[in-house]
Amino acid sequence: MQAFIEYLDSISLPADSGRLFHGRGGRFGGSEHLCLDWFAPVLLLTSFRELPEQELASLQQSLTAFWTRVAAAQPFNLVYQYRAGGQTQTRLLAGEVPERHVVTENGCQYLVHLLRGQNHGLFLDMREGRHWVKQHSQGKRVLNLFAYTCGFSVAAMAGGAQAVINIDMAKGALSVGKQNHQLNGFDKGVSFLGHDIFSSWGKLRKLGAYDLIIADPPSNQKGSFVATKDYVRLLRKLPELLTSEGELLLCLNAPELSTQFLQEQVTNAAPELEYLQRLANPPVFADIDEERSLKVLRYRKPATE
Repeated sequence: MQAFIEYLDSISLPADSGRLFHGRGGRFGGSEHLCLDWFAPVLLLTSFRELPEQELASLQQSLTAFWTRVAAAQPFNLVYQYRAGGQTQTRLLAGEVPERHVVTENGCQYLVHLLRGQNHGLFLDMREGRHWVKQHSQGKRVLNLFAYTCGFSVAAMAGGAQAVINIDMAKGALSVGKQNHQLNGFDKGVSFLGHDIFSSWGKLRKLGAYDLIIADPPSNQKGSFVATKDYVRLLRKLPELLTSEGELLLCLNAPELSTQFLQEQVTNAAPELEYLQRLANPPVFADIDEERSLKVLRYRKPATE
């Protein structure tokens, strides 16, 4: 825990939302269970180990001192979440959380919710992926698979996409996604399909083809997607949906599965796709073993002769 406290002395608040401390990367001995995120105007402290009340009080005291140093004139708002497997406990430790909580990232706005569930509406480690999409969507037709709250879609529209189709079986998440588009003034050229992807290939083919396809599935969600058996099923279908020289962004957030695993899935299921690069993660998410961190791989379909 001391490494976390000392690290607070070296940082300030970013202009956008983002992670401030990433103990999960293993670079801070004794603080591997802690993460600190900034969802303006709220700090979110997450622990993956249950904290005794005395230890939590000490961390809150350190965060209060940090806040006094970096933003004394602003109200101090702090949420604490303990996560272990499917268990989640969330508490408001100081201040308040906006009833309608809107944060910014790279010029876009997103709704988040910190006081319920493990997923808050915006995955901060995917910041560079959304940035890349924003930079490479001009004039393109984009398919956003496993769209969740449509962060990639908002980024694509902000980058000048011609059209984006979002598909996810979680209709509640898609509803938030619609609000995210409204927040950013994107009310045309965007579609939302609340369907199971694996039973919707015919519809997606009719709406295609696509210049860019983004696949950001859960890694192990029973009834939805389990990477070890479902990624290869997904990859068999994607090349036919791509235009000539269309690109594919494949995402995998499973510490136990390597880049090689995903590359082998592509080789086995869609060998015609050309590997381009692995996108870098935000520096704050650096890991002592980068194979345990988020993988975002770019592929391209060769030009049709």
